[in-house]
Amino acid sequence: MQANQSQSDKKKPPFEKELDIQGMSCASCVLRVEKALEGIEGVTKAEVNLATERARVFYSYDISPEQLTEAVKAVGYGATLHTDNVDYAEAAKKKEESLQKERRIVVVAALLSAPLVLPMILMPFGVHYMISGWWQLILTLPIQFILGLRFYVSAWKAVKARAGNMDLLVALGTSAAFGLSTYNLLRDTGHLYFESAAVIITLILLGKYLESRAKHRTSLAIRSLQALTPESARVRRKGQDQQIPLNKVRLSDQVVVRPGEKIPIDGVILEGASQVDESLITGESLPVAKSVNDKVIGGSVNAEGLLLIQVTALGAETTLARIIRLVESAQAGKAPIQRLVDKVSAIFVPTVIAISLLTILSWGLLSGSWEQAIVIGIAVLVIACPCALGLATPTTIMVGTGLAAKAGILIKDAEALEVAHSISVIAFDKTGTLTEGKPRVSRVVSNGMTESDLIRIVGSIQSGSEHPLALASLQKAQELGVMLETAMAVRAIPGKGVEGQIAGHKYYIGTAQLMSEKNIDTSNLETALQDLYNSGATVSYLAREGESQALGMIGFEDTVKPESRDAVRGLRALGVKTIMLTGDNSAAAQKVAEQLGLDEVRAQVLPQDKARIIEELKLGGQVVAMVGDGINDAPALAAADVGLAMSTGTDVAMHAAGITLMRGNPLLIADTISISRRTYKKIQQNLFWAFIYNVIGIPLAAFGLLNPIIAGGAMAFSSLSVVSNALLLRRWRPMSGTRTKET
Repeated sequence: MQANQSQSDKKKPPFEKELDIQGMSCASCVLRVEKALEGIEGVTKAEVNLATERARVFYSYDISPEQLTEAVKAVGYGATLHTDNVDYAEAAKKKEESLQKERRIVVVAALLSAPLVLPMILMPFGVHYMISGWWQLILTLPIQFILGLRFYVSAWKAVKARAGNMDLLVALGTSAAFGLSTYNLLRDTGHLYFESAAVIITLILLGKYLESRAKHRTSLAIRSLQALTPESARVRRKGQDQQIPLNKVRLSDQVVVRPGEKIPIDGVILEGASQVDESLITGESLPVAKSVNDKVIGGSVNAEGLLLIQVTALGAETTLARIIRLVESAQAGKAPIQRLVDKVSAIFVPTVIAISLLTILSWGLLSGSWEQAIVIGIAVLVIACPCALGLATPTTIMVGTGLAAKAGILIKDAEALEVAHSISVIAFDKTGTLTEGKPRVSRVVSNGMTESDLIRIVGSIQSGSEHPLALASLQKAQELGVMLETAMAVRAIPGKGVEGQIAGHKYYIGTAQLMSEKNIDTSNLETALQDLYNSGATVSYLAREGESQALGMIGFEDTVKPESRDAVRGLRALGVKTIMLTGDNSAAAQKVAEQLGLDEVRAQVLPQDKARIIEELKLGGQVVAMVGDGINDAPALAAADVGLAMSTGTDVAMHAAGITLMRGNPLLIADTISISRRTYKKIQQNLFWAFIYNVIGIPLAAFGLLNPIIAGGAMAFSSLSVVSNALLLRRWRPMSGTRTKET
C-alpha cells in the first residue's frame, strides 16, 4: 500500500492522547477497546496495540482523560493516561516482579497437574495406574477456579460487553471438560476429563508466561535508550561543583562531565575538548571529536577530556527523550496490513463458538455419544488462536523500529516502516545528502573589481544566512581579512539566490537563471565558467541592478561523502532506482552523478519542481522516497510516499519526513529499506502462522482428530511462536557498519 506520510499527518485531528490499557488478551480485545473509544463523541480514530498495551486516541476537540478511561473501563478493561514522566527503572523492576509471579503460578499449576497427566505418559510403557476420581477433582479445583480465575473474570467482562475473546474460549472449553467430568464422577459412570481441564489451563498459563517474557525482550531497544540517562549531574554553581539529581538541574546551569562519564543533558561545550561516543543514540560507531561551541547530546559518553557544558535542553525536550517518544509512537501505531487482521478478529470468537456448537450437535446426532461430542467441541474451542493474530504485526513492528533506532534510523510511525519495503525509486538532494554539504570557494572571477571587493559584497549580503554557499563565502571573506558592511533589504529568492542593498546599490547573487530573469549578461565570464563546470564546481554570479553585465562569479566545490558510492551500490543491489534532484547547474550535477553511478539526474530544479517531479514519478506507478536535509527539500519530502530526512539538516525537513536518519551517512538509506523489507517479511510470516494454526487446527479438532490437551498446547504456543519469530529479526545487521549491541 502506498501512503503519503505528510498527507496522513495532515488528516489527523488536532488532539491526541495515549492511554495504557490493562487486561487485553487477544485481537478481539483490541477491537472492543477501539470501538469503545471511537464511540465517544468527538473521537475520530482510535488505534490500540496489543503488544505495547497502549491506545492512541485522535479527536477533533478537547476531551477529558476521564471520558476516555471510563469508556474503556465500561467494556471491561483498565485504562490510565500515558505519561512520558516514567521511572523506567521502576517500571522494569515491576515487570520483572510480574514475570516472577507468573512463573510461580505456572510452577504450582504444573505440580498440581503432574499426578493427573503422569499416568497418561506411563501408559504406553505398560504402567496402568490412575488416581481416584475424587483426588483428580481435588487437584483440578484450584487450577480451574483459583489459578484459572483470570480467564473467568476476563470472559465475564467480555460477555457483559456482548463480545468475545480468547479467555472466553478457554473458560468455556475447560469448564465443559470440568463439568462433564464432575457429572460423570457423581454418577460413577463414563470417562473423566479432569486432566484435560487442568493441563489445558496449565499449558495456556505457561504459554502466557513465555509470551510475556518474549514480549519483554521486544522492548529491549527502548529500554537500552531509556537507560542511557544518568540519575544525577555534576553542576558548577558559584564556582563549586556539586552532584545533584538530574531533575534538579536548571537551564541556567553549567554541567561538568569527567572522562568516562555519561553526558546527562543536551548542551553546548564552554570549556574543554574530547572524543564523544554517540553510538547508542545516533548509531555512529566511531567517537566524534568535540570542542568549544560544539553541541553534545545527553546520553552520549565523554571518552577523554574534562568538559564544561552549558545546558540547552532538559527532560522531555532533550534529543534522547524525543527519540524515545518517536520510537514509542511508531511502536504504538497500527500498520495498514493489520486492517485485514482486524476484519478477521471482529468475527473470530463468535465464529469459533458457533463452529464448536455445530460440532457438538453434529457428533452428538451422528454418533449418539454426546460425551464424545462435547470433548470434540472442547478441542475446537481451545485450538483457536485469536491472540496470535493480534500479536503477529505489532510485535514485529516493535522489534523492527527498535533495531532501526539502534542503527540511527528513527521511524515516525508503523505506516512509514511498512511502505518503505516497497520503495522502487529514491530521489536524492545533492548538497548535504550525497555531498558533505560544506562547500568551499575554489575560484573567484571578477569583472572590473578586485577579488576582495567581490567577496566583501557577497559576504555582506549573506552574513545572516545559514545556506552552505553563504557560509563558504563568509569563510573566504575571513581568510582574506575582508571587513563586511551592513546590508539592507536582504531577501532570499527561493531556488535562485538572494538580493540586498549596500551603500544604496542593489545587488543580486545567484544562479544563471536569476541573471537571465534580471537581464544580466554573463557571456563575458563564459570561458572561466566552462573551466569551473568541467571541474564540477557550483557557480554563483554577482550582479548590480542597473548594469548590463555580471560583476563576477564564485566557484564552489563540495566533497562527495565517502559512503555515497557504497550507498548507491547498495540501493542498486536492492533493485531501487536512484535519481538526483538538485538546483545546481547541469555540469556540476552530472559530475557528481558520474562519480556515484546514479541512474538519473535532474539539475537546475526549483524546490516546487522537486515536489512536482516526485508526484510525476508516483503517477507512473513508482513507490517514491525522497532524501533531503534542507528547508527547500521539505515540499518534496512531504510529497513522497516516504520522506527520509538527514538529522544533520533542518528541523523543517525532519518534520516533513516520515523517517529521520540520525547521521549524515547515506548508507542509512539502504539500511532503512533493508530493515523495512525484513520487518515486512516477518509480518507476513507471522500472519501466515497465525492464520494457518486456525485454518488447519479448527477443522482437525472439529473432525475429532485432536485431543483437547494437544489443542490447548497448540493454542498456548501459537502466540509464543509468533513473538519468537519476530525476535529472530534481531539478527539483522545494518550495511552502514554500525554497532548494534544485543542486550
